[in-house]
Amino acid sequence: MKISNLIKQYVEHRRSLGEKFRTNAIVLNHFCRHMGGETGIQDLTEKMVTEYLYYGHDHVTANWFCRYGALKGFLTWCMSRGYSEKWILTSTIPNRPEHLVPYIYSNKELKLIFDTALTYQKNRSRICPECVRAILMVTYFLGLRIHETMSLRLRDINMTERYVHIRESKFYKSRIVTFNEPVKELISRFLGWRRKKGMPETPETGLWLDVSNNPMNRDTFQGIFTRIREKAGIKREDGAVYQPRIHDLRHTFAVNRLSQWYANGEDVQKMLPALSTYMGHKHLSHTSVYLSITDNILKITSDIFQDFAGMKGGEP
Repeated sequence: MKISNLIKQYVEHRRSLGEKFRTNAIVLNHFCRHMGGETGIQDLTEKMVTEYLYYGHDHVTANWFCRYGALKGFLTWCMSRGYSEKWILTSTIPNRPEHLVPYIYSNKELKLIFDTALTYQKNRSRICPECVRAILMVTYFLGLRIHETMSLRLRDINMTERYVHIRESKFYKSRIVTFNEPVKELISRFLGWRRKKGMPETPETGLWLDVSNNPMNRDTFQGIFTRIREKAGIKREDGAVYQPRIHDLRHTFAVNRLSQWYANGEDVQKMLPALSTYMGHKHLSHTSVYLSITDNILKITSDIFQDFAGMKGGEP
């Protein structure tokens, strides 16, 4: 039986159980395109599948485990229904790569990213630079995941009470994300620009549209961000495998909020649960992943300790 038909059935089966099944569906559809949709499940070999696990890399990445998990579920399902009689997924599991170290953008780099968003295009495109810039700014200023930003509809924005409604995000959770007056002005300007462009304004309409009024694609936007970052000249110099990502805007948001609290003399331990809730985390430990210790935070905490110890300006 063709793997294209089997993958379609499998995805429908998982979703019929109430799962969103988005990420694994993307992986399996990519696997299908890579192998060829007309390929039969019995034609697949362990060598072919193993090569796919390393697709695009000569070393183990986080994507290796993402692909492995998706394929394991699919192949188990195929065997349980008699579509396949042999196990073709490697039993040798490599060590996971070291935890990815987030890149924290400086204020100068953030401004450079936002400004470059308006000039990154070499030729006229279906994507409006003004829309790209607004996506990046909203993602950073509200500390959102990029898929949360891209999923926003007009109905989700309440300008009167200054909040956006994030619907069924990670772990099927919804939440309210408030914003201050400067962000309200930012969103208001974008909505005004959008209105002048004659874009649809029904409540269910996506907030981010291209010149043909079609919703912008998240995968396409990942490529756009890479071009913006490269044109802005922002890159890692620490030997890390990954270059700065869109998701690092969310890390930067969390770190900057922490820095501001320290600078304002806030009780950070009491404020952290509020930050965790704001970012849509179920546990405080999930938020801690975003809190990298930067030079700025080290300086602020050092000054606080010196004040506490009576060492400011010299020895006690």
